[in-house]
Formats: sequence, structure tokens, C-alpha cells
Amino acid sequence: MAPIPPVLRRFTRAPMFTAIALVTLAIGIGANTAVFSVVNGVLIKPLPYPNADELIGVWHTAPGVGLENAQVSPSMFFTYRDENRTFKDFGAWSSGSVTVTGLSEPEQVRSIWVTDGVLQALGVQPVLGRWFSRDDDTPGTPETIMLTHGYWQRRLGGDGAVIGRSLTVDGKQRIVIGVMPAGFSFLNVLNADLILPERFDRGRVHLGNFSYQGLARLKPGMTLDQANADVTRMLPIWLNGWPAPLGGDRKLFESARIGAALRPLKRDVVGDVGEVLWVLMGTIAVVLLIACANVANLLLVRVEGRQQELATRAALGAGRWRIARELLHESLLLSVMGGALALGLAYGALKLLIAIGPEGLPRLQEITIDPQVLGFTLIAALLSGLLFGLVPILKYSGPQFVTALRASRTSSHSRERHRARSVLVVVQVALALVLLVASGLMIRTFQTLRNVQPGFSEPGQLQMVRVSVPDTVIADPQRVARLHYDILEALTAVPGVASAAFGSSLPLEGFNSNDPVAAEDKVYEAGKLPPLRRFKFVSPGYFRTVGTRLITGRDFAWTDLFDDRRVAVISENMAREMWGDAAAALGKRIRVAPVDSWREVVGVVADVHDNGVHESAPTIVYWPIMMSKFWGNERFVSRSLTYTLRSERTGTEAFLTQVRQAVWSVNGNLPLALVRTLQDVYERSMARTTFALVMLAIAGGMALLLGLIGIYGVISYAVSQRTREIGIRMALGVKQGELRRMFVRHGLVLAGIGVTVGIVVAAALTRLMASLLFQVSPLDVVTYAAVSVVLVTAAVLASYLPARRAASLNPVEALRAE
Repeated sequence: MAPIPPVLRRFTRAPMFTAIALVTLAIGIGANTAVFSVVNGVLIKPLPYPNADELIGVWHTAPGVGLENAQVSPSMFFTYRDENRTFKDFGAWSSGSVTVTGLSEPEQVRSIWVTDGVLQALGVQPVLGRWFSRDDDTPGTPETIMLTHGYWQRRLGGDGAVIGRSLTVDGKQRIVIGVMPAGFSFLNVLNADLILPERFDRGRVHLGNFSYQGLARLKPGMTLDQANADVTRMLPIWLNGWPAPLGGDRKLFESARIGAALRPLKRDVVGDVGEVLWVLMGTIAVVLLIACANVANLLLVRVEGRQQELATRAALGAGRWRIARELLHESLLLSVMGGALALGLAYGALKLLIAIGPEGLPRLQEITIDPQVLGFTLIAALLSGLLFGLVPILKYSGPQFVTALRASRTSSHSRERHRARSVLVVVQVALALVLLVASGLMIRTFQTLRNVQPGFSEPGQLQMVRVSVPDTVIADPQRVARLHYDILEALTAVPGVASAAFGSSLPLEGFNSNDPVAAEDKVYEAGKLPPLRRFKFVSPGYFRTVGTRLITGRDFAWTDLFDDRRVAVISENMAREMWGDAAAALGKRIRVAPVDSWREVVGVVADVHDNGVHESAPTIVYWPIMMSKFWGNERFVSRSLTYTLRSERTGTEAFLTQVRQAVWSVNGNLPLALVRTLQDVYERSMARTTFALVMLAIAGGMALLLGLIGIYGVISYAVSQRTREIGIRMALGVKQGELRRMFVRHGLVLAGIGVTVGIVVAAALTRLMASLLFQVSPLDVVTYAAVSVVLVTAAVLASYLPARRAASLNPVEALRAE
């Protein structure tokens, strides 16, 4: 059997020290490894497509109408595809949902609509069949479809002969031409099932309809700047090559001052989650620094226990660097062992992070412990070993060991020997305060968000289901409106339903339209668009059911819908913006396109925070679900609607079964999609804040615990080293209370210095998380004061325990101590 190396023997002889140090390091390094795995998977790794750095998102700015991120119109697609000089492949896409019938129960599934060029740009070959071609993308040709691997397995059993098979999608027969491979993900569209060709009709395209995202692959050697210049060159070609929308004016598009704003495709995929992840990475790194300070304190105590041994070796000729090298070897070995344990902890922590991460966290399937993460763990372990290993080396690897030989074995512990450990505790407290302040600011943000009146009430009692009626199933708008009315009547009859309504988009759902709205009594500058407003199409009773307060006027009535009365309801902030007062808006008339009919404002309702409670409430126009002379259509009807039912039975399986039966009693071919409560949607809208809050609270809690352990350790060690001094003081008549105060005062001084330093550091660093806060200043006095009080109070408790032990010593035994 090979002999145990001396350094490992020393670890086994001090099992308590080794265990505490390894656990501390494993927690610190493991937390950093887990968070880095998420950062690496989401932000650092290239997208999972060939030569992903060549992929770009095609966006525009339109300062004339206040848009920073304008998408692509069908006419832009044709212009850029035909005229560009920098794109190898280019296409436009959108996401939505479709109804599949004929396989079993009708099902509504997530879909992606792409033009020719999108899949080619991504470069991921189908596992079966082929991509869409330009023929598939041309109206009048056979309807085709592609399947994602998950849908192929789940619904078609992985049938190898699926190519050429027909599926009924939105009432149309579509031929399957391809199956994408397992693991394929389409950008930021999660859990998509089907891919369909977009099929723009070139003969009916105009300048408008910026509803599609553009995607391109650059030609080899081309840069993003060159592509932006190329799109800038093509914009006049586009503007002069297509007609304005019906009733529109080309000057309106000229006044929008549309410009190129291309960007790396990765930015479209990742979105703004990077801000949260980098803040989280920084906070977890601080936890590792605190852990290193704790281990450094342990090592100081351990090296002081070996002081006679090391001083003897120094006297016998061992050089300073040889002793330093041996101490550093021990520290690095300890850190590597801690890093190995950290990988196990990181695996479990990673599962937790993914589980509690905000819904829609991009690139979720790409978060793994891969070679990059292993490399990060090794580097973190080695740097940690260097960091905490240098503290005892700098203090004890020199000639001071010779002095230690001459020291009396009964001398009281000097203030000098406490200084290094005290400095480390101050650092721990300061860093803990920074993390606790960050956590406190998020708690204040969360409380503020919870106190915002969202514009709806008791969301936990609102059951939501989405139903779509494709024009291939029912073409006539009046029949569609009547079908929705009949479904609503059936749902209202479900036991336990207090009220029911429907809308094209419930609060926070995101199925919204935005268009300019003009008022009859306002004068608009020639060539300038009126302000953009959000549109929602709702039924009578919608506001009462959702809990949106009616400020003045009235709600819609069914006679408005079926008698084609030209009416509208608007939000209070829109009424105040346009006419100064909610009551003044009643009787005013508004419209969208110049060819549309004017519609009278009959009601004003409370504002709704439709983009999330962390953002200002948008101005909203509520329309009936069916209207004539709207958006240039002779007769318009909203076909995809979310039904909402207010009931105390919300969420129960029996209730949902009765809801499905009620819908299918009217039409058995209509699937129910997005079955959830408004409470679910509300919580998801706060998911990013909640995620940041939870993770910062965990980091702050770890920092507080490690900081208090540091204070407790320093005071405890001071008590053990000053036993003889304590005995002398007690023999001279010093009271127990005074002894306790002496040691508690020592802990308070360390905590006070740490808090002071921490406040200065926190004031500088918390500005970096300003984008995560809502109506809370990064310098919030309440948070800083509360955290300081908590930290100082905890420090008193951590100091009191060893102080009480010191005061309870027997003076005779203390005087006999070394």
C-alpha cells in the first residue's frame, strides 16, 4: 500500500478543521459553479446553429413614431430578399398557434410560421424529409407542413413513414414534408410543435403590417456594419416600390423615418435576462470571497497551532520560500478537494436554479455542466486556494517563527496576533452587508410591485381558456360572433360560475395589437401618424368579470355587437391624455384608418398594467369583437379569444372538465388552449423579480451566516487564547458582566467597522442593479438602515455566546491555563 502523503496526513489529524474548510469551500465554489452554468448556457455559449456568429436579427428604428424596435413587413421581406448584397439567406417569421383535428381530441398547438430562407439561414437539416422551398412559400401551391421532433414522437409515434402523410391543421389538409431533429430549438420560441410556410401574396402586399421578425445569415466576410449599411440602402427602394395600405398615405411612412437596426441574433434569443444573471453571478462571487475569508481565518488558527513546528524548521535552515511553498501546497490541495465536492453540490443547485428560474428562461436546454463549467470550477478552486492560502503565508512564513521559539508558553495573546483575523472578519461583514442590501432592495421592490393596483381583482378566481375559430372552419364573421356568444352562454351555465366574458387578450397575456388612433376633434400635422394605442376586443361584461373599474359611461351591450353600433371604450390614461378628463371623453369619436368609420366613446375604464406591474399602464382602446368598416375590412371579427370565468372552483379538475364539455357542447371541433388562471399569468409577469429576489436572498443568507461564523470564531478563539488573562482579571475582582461586555464590545467594533465599509461599497455597487428595481432607489435609506441593524444585532448575538463562556470560567482553572 502506498504511503499517505504528509499533507493528507495533516488533514486527517485535524478532521474538524478539514471538514469545516471543505464544506465552506464546497458551498462557495458550488454556488458559483451552478450560477456560471446558467450564465454559460444562456449568455456565453454560441447559439446551437452552424457558424452562429453569422446569424443576425433584422430590426428597424422608427423615431418618427417613437419605436426603437420595429419589425419587418411582408413588403420588406420581398425587397430585402431580392435586393440585398450582404445576406446569404434571409427570411421572416412569426409564432402563433393552430388547431389540429383528426388525430384524437381537437388540440391547439404552438406553431412557427416561416418564409423560405429562415430554416436555411439557421442551417439545421431535417432528420426526415426537407426544408420549405420557395414553391411551398407561394400561394396557390399545395399546403405543406414540418414537424418538430417532440410532436412527431408524441402525436405520431415517431412514424418513419410520416413524410407525405396528411394532417388537418386549421381545417386545411397539409402534407408533411419534413421532421426537425431532436434538440432543435427555434430561437426563443419554447415548445413549438409545428412549422408552417408563411406564404405572403406578393400581389396584395403593401408598406404596412410590421408583424414579423427578420432573420438573416451574413455572407462570408460580411460584417454587421456592412449589413446595416445594406439595409439602409434598400429602405428607399422599399418605400418607393410598394403601395401604402388601403386608406393610408406614403407620407406617413416617410415621417416615421425608418432606419436599420440589425443586431446579433443571440440578442433576440437571450433578451434582457442577462441583466439578472450577471447581477446574480456577481453576488455569488461575493459569497465565495466570504467563504475564502472564513477558510483563511481557519488556516490562521491552524498555522498558529503549528507555530513552534514551523519556527523550529526555520531555525534548522528551512528557507522562507520552502515554508511558503508547503503552506501554499496545502491550501491549493484543500481548495481542489473543495472544488471536487462543489461539483456534486453544483449539480443539485443547478436543478434548483432551473426549477425556480423565470418561465421562458432562454436556452434552458443548453444549461449543463460541460467542459467550460469544469474549467471554471478548477480556476475558481485554484484562485480560492491562492487567495486564502496567501494570508497565513504572508503572516507566518518568515523570521517571526524564530521569535516564536523564544516566546513564553504562558504569555497572554497579543493584539498583533488578532489583527489578521479581525481584518478578515471586517471584510466578511462588509461583503455580507453588500449582499443583504441587494437582497433588501429586491424585497422592497417586490413589496412595491405587490402594492401596485394592476387594474384587475382577485386573479386567483379567474379561470382562462383560449378558443380560436379559423376562417377555414367558419368563414362568415357574423356566424363566428354568434358561436362565441353561444359558447359564453354555455360557460355561464357551468355550476359555480359567477360571471363570464371573453377578450382578444386578458391582462398581461400579450396577445395585443397596436395601431395609431385618431380623434375626430383633433388636428394632426400633415404626414404625421397619430399616437399608437393598444387594442383589445372584448365582450359585454368583460370589465365586471375581470375586475376593471368603470370610471364613467357604460360597458358594451350585446346590441352594440349584433346591431353594429359604432362604439368604443377607452382607458382613463388615454382619456386624460387626449381630453384632460375621463368624463370629457364621453361622446368623442375615434377611428384607426381614414377609410374606417368613426366610433363613439361610450365608456372610460381604469388603467390596466398590461405589460406587467413593473411598467406603466399603456393607453388602451377596447373594441367590440365584431365591427364593420374596421382596419379597412368591410366586416371584421376577432377569431382568437380568451374566455375568463370568475368562480371559487377555479383550477379544480372537475371544474375544468365541465368547462371543456360546455365548449364542446357548442362545437366539438374547437380545442381549448392555454388553460390557466389569471393568477398564474400575474405571477409569471413577476417571475424575473421573484427569481432575482429568491437568489439574492439565498446569497445574502449565506453571506450573513458565514459572516457571523467568522465573528463567532474570532471571539471564541480570543477567549481560548486569553484564558490566563481572564483568570487574572477575575482574581482581581472584575465582574462577569464586565467580562461579557469586553468581548461583546470586541465583536461590535468589528461589526461596526465592517458595516461602515460595507455601506460605502454597497452604495457604489448596487447602482449596477438599478434596472431590476421598481420605484426603489439603489440608495434606499430604509434598506441600508434595516440591514445595518440586523447585521449589528446578529453580530452581538454571535459575540455573546463565547463572551458568556468566558465569564463562566473558574478563576483558579483559568490561572492554571497556558
